[in-house]
Amino acid sequence: MRHTDTSDAALPVPEAAPHGTALPAPDAHARHAPWPHTRLDVPALRAAGHRSHPIRQFVLKTRSRCNLACTYCYVYELADQSWRGQPAVMAPATARRAAERIAEHAAAHDLTRVDLVLHGGEPLLTAPARLAAPVEAVRAAVAAAAPRTRVTATVQTNGTLLTRGRLAALAAAGIRVGVSLDGGLPAHNARRVDHAGRPGFGAAARGLRLLARHPDSYAGVLSVIDLAQDPGETYESLLAFAPPSLGLLLPLANWSSPPAGHRPGATPYADWLLAVFERWWHDGVRRTRIPVFEEIIALLLGLPAATETLGLAPAATAVIETDGSVEQTDSLKSAYEGAAATGTTLATHSFDQILDHPGFAARQLGRDALAAGCRACELVEVCGGGHYPHRYRAGEGFRQPSVYCADLQVLIRHIAAALQRAAATATAAATAAHPPAVAS
Repeated sequence: MRHTDTSDAALPVPEAAPHGTALPAPDAHARHAPWPHTRLDVPALRAAGHRSHPIRQFVLKTRSRCNLACTYCYVYELADQSWRGQPAVMAPATARRAAERIAEHAAAHDLTRVDLVLHGGEPLLTAPARLAAPVEAVRAAVAAAAPRTRVTATVQTNGTLLTRGRLAALAAAGIRVGVSLDGGLPAHNARRVDHAGRPGFGAAARGLRLLARHPDSYAGVLSVIDLAQDPGETYESLLAFAPPSLGLLLPLANWSSPPAGHRPGATPYADWLLAVFERWWHDGVRRTRIPVFEEIIALLLGLPAATETLGLAPAATAVIETDGSVEQTDSLKSAYEGAAATGTTLATHSFDQILDHPGFAARQLGRDALAAGCRACELVEVCGGGHYPHRYRAGEGFRQPSVYCADLQVLIRHIAAALQRAAATATAAATAAHPPAVAS
């Protein structure tokens, strides 16, 4: 995966024809990201037999405002400021229309499961009595249109507004709770402040301690890596909140806006993650799941991994904004203004039609959407080119290796070596316990 290799020479995907794509790209897409928005001919792609994959996860932006002002937030602090034009709250009519569209999609594709994520902003700004209303609407619509489809639901929150009342309302509706926190100590969360600059850690810690007493409702913790913080201390302090899952996230960065510590030959994010991996891997008791490690292990073993950040599985997530517009994953907002936009709405398009947007189509192409160097790399089945937003370069688009390419290579190779050692040790132990018979 060479950082400088962006050749399209081996791409078997048709380039744009004069008639354009099924859903015309806004000018911002054409200017900032010609790949895929002006170079991928989706009608020709479909005519050649490349089918779309159904959406299985729906992120409902029930609130477009937040009670915190985290300094690195991709929604409010980075390139895209479209939140300013969004209604503060998703109206009940919009939630009902979302439910109808989701049920329509589930029925059309006979989906066994649909996953809902209540998101924001801060979704817990909604009163406890109304928190579950969007989920209840989806469940009712899906039960009528696609009775074999199971609906799961989580809410992703900063944790500061968690109360017994909100937890009870969420638990009664079968909605699990995920919390965003960058470590288990105040110093780890210096960037997570309110609009007056006051720290949000105290309230979040109280909410997490309350959530930890309700394990059936606890989905886990998401934490953005901060190189300034000690990885071992960060990991151990987060374990104090007993998370069933601990998502360690690379900061949203790209070639035009590189991450802190990015320089040739350096792999600071791999080093940070591997310090945690060694503790986690050699711990006598598995105290939490760490998806980035588990996904790499699964992919190395040839197993499917449910992630958009690694591997070559097609993207299957759509975001529904408070005004009913439908977008791609909102982590794309870190790239440029309008990067996640599709120009579609619940009122005008089905989800099947939305899948023909070149942004969605590109993220379902797997290896064919990658730079030539990535396609030729021996790690491509595991890395998958890295997280799509991390590939962005202004004026070129999303056809580069990940800006974290070097880190991913070091991380994957280290975990592969650990797996090989574990397999060798297990084989040796089995042989010692049951030595082969010696012929007389």
